[in-house]
Amino acid sequence: MVNEQIKQIASRMKCLREDIGMTTVELAEACSITPAEYIAYESGEKDIPVSILHCISQKCGVEMTSLLFGEDPHMKTYYLTRKGKGTAMERTKAYKYQSLAAGFIDRKGDPFIVTVEPNDAPIHLNSHPGQEFNMVLEGSMLISINGKELTLEEGDSIYFDANKLHGMKALNNKTVKFLAIIM
Repeated sequence: MVNEQIKQIASRMKCLREDIGMTTVELAEACSITPAEYIAYESGEKDIPVSILHCISQKCGVEMTSLLFGEDPHMKTYYLTRKGKGTAMERTKAYKYQSLAAGFIDRKGDPFIVTVEPNDAPIHLNSHPGQEFNMVLEGSMLISINGKELTLEEGDSIYFDANKLHGMKALNNKTVKFLAIIM
């Protein structure tokens, strides 16, 4: 079930696409997804992966947090995020994202604290341009990158080519919390 936040993001995606004069086919191609998938995201019918939002923001020249939260960043020197106070978004019951740099303009990367609840579903794989860094803060997770599965424990980190299919899930029936930086 898609929640109201997803519908708001979808609406911002559509307005942005129309404002810059791109077609759904062009953005779908830029994000390496089918036009039907893109239309499902933009219509708010389907949850939108952060990797797709990252791709759209890069292609359209806007900050990803503008799509996520509907506010443009303004800070140029620094942006302070106090413990537990990052701009939060619960995209589904299983995933919660907390942006750590939402107010900083022209970021070179997008850092998030991601909290994932355990579930029995298979790992959802995705890919996006650029690179990604993940560091487990609490719990443990299984991460799949280009068909290779690795277990990361608290304190472990991984840096990888985000163009490769990747995904993760919480292990041991416990919540996992990790730092994710998308570049």
